[in-house]
Amino acid sequence: MSARHRHPVDRAIGELDQALRTLFPSAHTTRAARATPVASNGAAATLNITEQRLSAGLMRVNHSGEVCAQALYRGQATTSAGQRKALLEAACEESDHLAWCEQRLAELSSAPSYLNPIWYTLSWGMGAVAGWLPQSLGLGFIAATEEQVAEHLRDHLCRLPADDYASRAIIERMLEEEAEHGAAALARGGQLPPTPLRHAMRVCATLMTATSRWL
Repeated sequence: MSARHRHPVDRAIGELDQALRTLFPSAHTTRAARATPVASNGAAATLNITEQRLSAGLMRVNHSGEVCAQALYRGQATTSAGQRKALLEAACEESDHLAWCEQRLAELSSAPSYLNPIWYTLSWGMGAVAGWLPQSLGLGFIAATEEQVAEHLRDHLCRLPADDYASRAIIERMLEEEAEHGAAALARGGQLPPTPLRHAMRVCATLMTATSRWL
């Protein structure tokens, strides 16, 4: 039975299952379809405690961002009439990012943010609303989201400890693919949201990054 013709209850159960898999890696470790990016120089460095905590905080924020991305794409796919396949394909690629961040957090002796269930719920709702918008605005919402994610990733590349090659390789690959997602949304006819809405999105993103780094 195709997803389009599944009973609403079945679809709701499926979404709940996906949310649990995203939010509780201890119960179900996220598996990446692709190998984790590695540093081009192949170097492995030992970080001191301060550097390790800094990297862990930044990677925790990146992990929360990928949790939000999963929720945004899946929420929008649930209500979008014509973009479901493309949205779910993007969510699948984003799940690799989620797995890479989880793995790196474990290597840094850290864990995902306790606030992720809140971010997932809010992001899923925002995505569902975007799915009801005209297609051009819905795609523009994706492009604007990816634009903000890219801003945060570039900032993190500047703030990472110089010797944290492992985290840097992951963030660089994520940055490349987030830019591709945003460009693809615009190429399919997306129009960026009005400036006030983009400003509101930026405020929400700033709140998420400021809290997820520590909690």
